[in-house]
Parts: sequence; C-alpha cells; structure tokens
Amino acid sequence: MAQTIESQQLTTADLANVANRSEEHTGSLLGPDFSAEMRTRWEAIQTEFVDDPRTSVQQADELVATAIKKLAESFAAERSKLEQEWSKGNNVSTEDLRQALRRYRAFFNRLLAV
Repeated sequence: MAQTIESQQLTTADLANVANRSEEHTGSLLGPDFSAEMRTRWEAIQTEFVDDPRTSVQQADELVATAIKKLAESFAAERSKLEQEWSKGNNVSTEDLRQALRRYRAFFNRLLAV
C-alpha cells in the first residue's frame, strides 16, 4: 500500500515541495542567469529571422546545442561530485542521493513531456 503524505514524517521543505509539485517540472534546470541569457539570445534569433532566415535557423541550432551541452555538464558535475565522495570511501548522505534522484526524475519527466 502506498503511503500517504499524512503518514510520512515530513520536513517543511518536503511540505513546500508537495505544495509546489508542479514547480518540479517547470523550474529551470540550467540556473536563472544562464536561462535568462539563453532567452535573450533566442529573442534576438527570432527577430533576425525576417531578414536572414537561414542564419536564424543555424543560430537556433547552435543555441539548442549549447543548452543541451550545459545541461549534460550540469548532470555530469553532480555525478562526479558523488563519485568523488564514493572513491574517498566517504558515505554520501541519503538526502544528497535523494536530491540527485529527484533532479534526474524532474528532468526525465520533462524530457518525456516534450
């Protein structure tokens, strides 16, 4: 039988996450500064489409590639950090692993929703 929220021991952070569960799929995976920069670049690409469609499409491809690369680097860095702790013989806390898994789940669900 699945546990309900009422039967689990929760922290205030968990309660906030339950209340904002939809944010798990809408929050930025790349950080607000990077996301803002990418949106600004996207707007410039769209604006230039009328005058130079081919270049706009090429720039859009480069922008998407940059975002995918940054995202992959972010996940690789997180994984590397965990592996460094494991290789030192250090235990990584269950909470750190839970947060990592939640991030993977949020990304995976967003990826499949596209």
